Amino acid sequence: MKKRVVLALGHRALGTTLPEQKAAIARTAKCIADLIEEGYKVAITHSNAPQVGMIHTAMNEFAKAHPEYTACPMSVCSAMSQGYIGYDLQNSIREELLNRGIYRTVSTILTQVIVDPYDEAFYTPTKVLGRYMNAQEANEERRKGNYVIEEAGKGFRRVVSAPNPVKIVELDAVNALLDADQIVIAAGGGGIPVMEQDNHLKGASAVIEKDLAAGKLAEGVDADMLIILTNVEQVCINMGQENEQPLGEITVEQAKAYMEEGHFGIYNMYPKFRAAVEFIEQREGRCAYITSFDKVKDALKGKTGTVIK
Repeated sequence: MKKRVVLALGHRALGTTLPEQKAAIARTAKCIADLIEEGYKVAITHSNAPQVGMIHTAMNEFAKAHPEYTACPMSVCSAMSQGYIGYDLQNSIREELLNRGIYRTVSTILTQVIVDPYDEAFYTPTKVLGRYMNAQEANEERRKGNYVIEEAGKGFRRVVSAPNPVKIVELDAVNALLDADQIVIAAGGGGIPVMEQDNHLKGASAVIEKDLAAGKLAEGVDADMLIILTNVEQVCINMGQENEQPLGEITVEQAKAYMEEGHFGIYNMYPKFRAAVEFIEQREGRCAYITSFDKVKDALKGKTGTVIK
């Protein structure tokens, strides 16, 4: 049977502006096509921080210029970013595969992820997004119940919560497409955060950590491997010190120890290692790779990358 892989794309694999995204995704599609040629079943998830920030800013500026329109909720901005990034991704992957003589359907699923309304993250927002505001605009945001922080000399910016992913709503659809040997793009940007209210799903003013959502997706599709692409070939411990050391193949126990020792920081590599460890511990035989998008083939051959088993 083909091995199932969840591939989590970071910022470098997507770019920031529209032209950057087109160029970056064209390169990333080659990496994904390599995995398909190697015989893997692939589900793809991705970051969206610059894109969702751009959309959030644009929609709120539009609402300011046209008072008859309401400001766009964070969950809707997240959904827009999934469609925008997925559109470019699926077309680039399709084109690259056809150039290699491979026909395979590539689909983007707008994916909602349930979060716990009592998650402690809602009390301590950490994710900064959107444009800089002046003091008056910041006070208006606070009156709406939103959190705002000041950056010295620059102005004020909105800050939102990052709750843990609990359940992927469209998981059955993702599995059905993978079972049909299709390529799936899902849970983009960590998924659209929603809260369950009986049969109703209410959008949450939050963003979900994309790496934790990738781990949740990998668990849900019973993947054999989780590959997290970032901007470094190998993760290092003791960063910036004389005893800086790149990590090759390590065990889950070693990964846990490095996490506890604080090597990875909370908002950088830590979520990647947490997602990898939680995914691997769910079933024997799983592994996770953390490397850059242009080193995936070498990492799978054991030549580079940080590998957790």
